[in-house]
Amino acid sequence: MKKQSVQSKKTGTTKHRIFTMPFATVYPHYIAKAERKGRTKEEVDEIIRWFTGFSQKELEAHIEKKTDFENFMADTSRLNPARTMIKGIICGVRIEEIEDPLMKEIRYLDKLIDELAKGKTMDKILRK
Repeated sequence: MKKQSVQSKKTGTTKHRIFTMPFATVYPHYIAKAERKGRTKEEVDEIIRWFTGFSQKELEAHIEKKTDFENFMADTSRLNPARTMIKGIICGVRIEEIEDPLMKEIRYLDKLIDELAKGKTMDKILRK
């Protein structure tokens, strides 16, 4: 897997491209993936709210503001502690082996959407 990165003009540091991408850019892909498999936008939103601790209003505000993933995740002070129960492979990488904390959080969320698209029940996805 080729790492796609962006170099910051201010600091000269390199970040993975997904960190600087607006959450609002990825969100429609989450919905489309779910809907292709007969699931709903409401289920996607429920998963995101469960994961982040956001209210629906807070989620919609981040989407409207086009908050990038780095700041979207930084604002999730109420991350669900049960998210650490998420295991498996996403994008060819075992989640448990991801070292970068921000990338791990993003991949947790990706994995939850994958589980939805694969037909898992909401109780199993939300680790109830």
